Amino acid sequence: MTQQQTGGDVRLTGISKTYGSFAAVKPLDLTVPQGSFFALLGASGCGKTTTLRMIAGLEEATTGTVSLGGQDITGLPPYKRPVNTVFQSYALFPHLDISENVAFGLRRRGIRSVKKQVDEMLELVQLGDFAKRKPHQLSGGQQQRVAVARALINHPQVLLLDEPLGALDLKLRRQMQLELKRIQTEVGITFIHVTHDQEEAMTMADTVAVMNGGRVEQLGAPADLYENPRTTFVANFLGTSNLIEGEVVSADTDIVVAAGGGKLRLPTDRCTAPTVNGGKLLLGVRPEKISLAHADDADVIADGRNRVTGRIVDSSFIGVSTQYVVESPAGKALQVYEQNIERDARLTPGAEVVLHWNPAHTFGLDAAQDIDAGVETVEDAA
Repeated sequence: MTQQQTGGDVRLTGISKTYGSFAAVKPLDLTVPQGSFFALLGASGCGKTTTLRMIAGLEEATTGTVSLGGQDITGLPPYKRPVNTVFQSYALFPHLDISENVAFGLRRRGIRSVKKQVDEMLELVQLGDFAKRKPHQLSGGQQQRVAVARALINHPQVLLLDEPLGALDLKLRRQMQLELKRIQTEVGITFIHVTHDQEEAMTMADTVAVMNGGRVEQLGAPADLYENPRTTFVANFLGTSNLIEGEVVSADTDIVVAAGGGKLRLPTDRCTAPTVNGGKLLLGVRPEKISLAHADDADVIADGRNRVTGRIVDSSFIGVSTQYVVESPAGKALQVYEQNIERDARLTPGAEVVLHWNPAHTFGLDAAQDIDAGVETVEDAA
């Protein structure tokens, strides 16, 4: 299939949606570059699906405009917009076989000879041998690919995906993430994908917009959002972060912070908060960046590393890694993930330890924020 050259960027300008006094989406500006795989990521109720539905024309914007390739499409009904949507429910026709499901959009437009295009589409989604089967004879992942083929055959400029993998089990979901990324790369059109699954967004998207409370909290490449979160919400929502409260001692080439009875350092350019001596700061470090040493080995830790003393209160063996929870003056439940290469048998609950890491892996956030923003609770995950 040839790459789509038509189209252009999707641009949302001052777009918002209110229901009575409730603002589902607060006025936001967003540009989705042509040909990119773009993810709207956030917990349920953050406004990501409403934003997607406004792009599709399924939801009328309260304010603002939606434009595609410079053309204002805000007033166009859904069927006149050059976009197609794939929903979590797939919405396949149970009485039609797979090839007729895929051909549906073309037939509705009165196109007679569809076989070549349908065959091409089924090859793209690797379902060429399943053309004559009915939807109920396919697995969830295969049905999902039929739904994608049915949308792509209309040559939309933008494909909108609303939690498309939500109904699949974990293993199948991971396969489908790679599959959708392959399809997007092959057809070269813009994919805008809504998900609450951080791993899914980071695996597939070139750019991720993290949404929270109806607005975009931070926008960027997955690695940049993970390594350089600008708010506690992003730090906690994308993976796990240890956030340590401290007080600024000095801020020259490095920022030095007094925390947990010791001093910790971080590069000035990794701090998004204002720094004044005596001011409060949240220091962040990801669990996998921290190494754990038994207290007896504290003297062999290299100079210049950030270090915190503590006691292991819990450990979980996860196969590739062991996840430790450490109680320390710097925090009640600091998390450390260590790869299982050479496990130290002494690192068990109750052991006195030293956590140490490279200061360059530390980031600084404004301490005025809620330290627990974005932390998933059991209720959220249910």
